[in-house]
Amino acid sequence: MTLSKTVKFLKYIIGLFLVGYFAFMLMLALFQKKYIYYPVKEIITTPGLKGMEYEDVYFNSSDGVRLNGWFIPPQDINGETVLFCHGNADNISYFIEDVKMLADIGLGVFIFDYRGYGRSVGDQSETGTYFDAEAAWNYLTKEKKIPPRRIIILGRSLGGAIAAWLAKEHTPRALFLETAFTSIEDIASKTHPLIPVKSFLRYKYRTIDYLLQVKAPVLITHSKDDNVVPFIHGQKLFAAAGEPKKFIELSGSHRNCFVESGSVYPDGVKAFLEATR
Repeated sequence: MTLSKTVKFLKYIIGLFLVGYFAFMLMLALFQKKYIYYPVKEIITTPGLKGMEYEDVYFNSSDGVRLNGWFIPPQDINGETVLFCHGNADNISYFIEDVKMLADIGLGVFIFDYRGYGRSVGDQSETGTYFDAEAAWNYLTKEKKIPPRRIIILGRSLGGAIAAWLAKEHTPRALFLETAFTSIEDIASKTHPLIPVKSFLRYKYRTIDYLLQVKAPVLITHSKDDNVVPFIHGQKLFAAAGEPKKFIELSGSHRNCFVESGSVYPDGVKAFLEATR
């Protein structure tokens, strides 16, 4: 092959690479929402089918979106209630075992679906999820008359950012961040190191920035085996949290580590709440 042909071939290869690179970047830019949210509409079970007393609740966000959730009362009428912000996939019915685990140690639980998930209507957006969490908080404090000092805000995975945002806006009994990431930007930069994701990423979900403004006790829970959100994210969140705080190390997958770790999680929650009374 002559030098001129070699140069032409290299230019062709580089051109193909650049076309593919920019096509991939364009796809990420245009379809970001599809990479962030994985809502499921079908409800596959209910707390009642798991032996829990509950209320099927409908309430509205500040921008008029109709939302759905389940309220399981605490065993003690003056007990604490967990406001459960779930992750980016499925809907509330897929977290029923997690809800039962909390209910079994005496806590009330209010788990709700963001707009577009389950029986909640509307279309997903980052701002919308914050509106939805605020509406859930208002339901507990205004409709159920539960004082903030008896509300624990819990965020699982992407819900960690939503929970941290809500906790900085109010002062709950405590904030639980479970298998949470520091920010969407940090996750995307790690999975796509050759792409300047921060320059075009519309979704931020900056958990760590919100956490720095939280005044409540913080419980961080993460699995060392997490295959979705690396363990280092939990460690960084713990380092950023103010006192009092506690870290519970679990084992098992991102989704199922709470069950796979046996009594480690519920025992850790009980010990943390007792220590921060």
